Amino acid sequence: MFRPYRTILSLPGAFAFSAIGWYARLPMSMLGIGIVLLVSAKTGSYGLAGTVAATSVLAAAAAAPFQARVVDRFGQGRVLPLLAGISGTALSGLIVAVQTGAQTPIPHLLAAVAGATGPLIGSYVRARWTHLLEGRPELHTAFALEALLDEVVFMVGPPVVTLLATAVHPTAGLLTAVFTGVTGALLFANQRRTEPPANRRQSGHGAQPPLPWASLGPLTAASAGLGILFGAAEVVVVAVASEAGQRAMSGVLLALWATGSMLAALIVGVVKPRGTLLTRFRVHAGVLALTLVPMPFIGHLGLLGGVMFLAGFAISPTLVALMAVIARISPATRLNEGMAWTHAGLAAGVAAGAAVAGQVVDAAGGRVGFVVPLAAGVVTAALTLVVRLPASSRDVTEDARLARSAA
Repeated sequence: MFRPYRTILSLPGAFAFSAIGWYARLPMSMLGIGIVLLVSAKTGSYGLAGTVAATSVLAAAAAAPFQARVVDRFGQGRVLPLLAGISGTALSGLIVAVQTGAQTPIPHLLAAVAGATGPLIGSYVRARWTHLLEGRPELHTAFALEALLDEVVFMVGPPVVTLLATAVHPTAGLLTAVFTGVTGALLFANQRRTEPPANRRQSGHGAQPPLPWASLGPLTAASAGLGILFGAAEVVVVAVASEAGQRAMSGVLLALWATGSMLAALIVGVVKPRGTLLTRFRVHAGVLALTLVPMPFIGHLGLLGGVMFLAGFAISPTLVALMAVIARISPATRLNEGMAWTHAGLAAGVAAGAAVAGQVVDAAGGRVGFVVPLAAGVVTAALTLVVRLPASSRDVTEDARLARSAA
């Protein structure tokens, strides 16, 4: 069953960059909650804590394509250490600012710098897989593996930060995220033999090929829709569990959701895909939207947990297909940038979804709040219908691609 994973991880350097990439992207699940725990413990204000954390997320979303463009031009090995150093310094400054009672907007500015310069390790890992497996059906397995590791990141990071911040010191969780981010980025950048080549432009050698915005635009919007879905669901689940007098169950419900997605990623990586890539993306997005339909009508937390576990099985296949489409349409010299637009859409969507869902929950209650992720899921599914691949990235079945490679 696990032969496809063994096959790709046995490629020279693959296991090293994938494993280090998992470690290096732990901070993406640690920073938000680490900032909230630190700021709220010091100031007693969850509102301030939320705005500082949201500033980091929005800055990351806004800067992601520009950061990736620099990486495409100069290479991961040269740029990531610099980014990690700036981000780590800004986060360290944020910790000092909060501890010394610095006034707004200093914490927000430091959070913005940290978010904007935080290395987009998830995108850069997938760019390496695309470079290593371009045109080969094993790329599907590689993206499934990274989706699985993303879920593990979000199952490991938040509990670790929470434990450190509550049992050791309020700064301990965020300091751990800083250490993990800096060391992880340095180790990842050091994996030179699997790094996609830099594409420095020199005068007289022509401009970079344009990004296919007719396709990338709807895909970025779909990414934002998925982000809204995820961000809203987290807020709504906490609200529903709190209204039922079992706030602690919110973590269990979200863990069930993530577990379903993780198992789906494991299965997706070993099952031979059928149909065209774009068709799979549309089908998976539609199924994800359908799994959200019952949630506003469920009042029992046990039943909700079962539905969320099953709904989780639609998450990873959708994300795997999305990343594969992005990899298909992005020019080789702008691969990191193409991947980064997905990250930008997801990050911006998460922030927006959490904010909108909070307002709906305050106005109408927890269960009604599920309308927000449901609406986001429906809109995302609709957006997949308007995606068209460029002629140079003609969508074919995996079977046809395999036959072409063999020929």
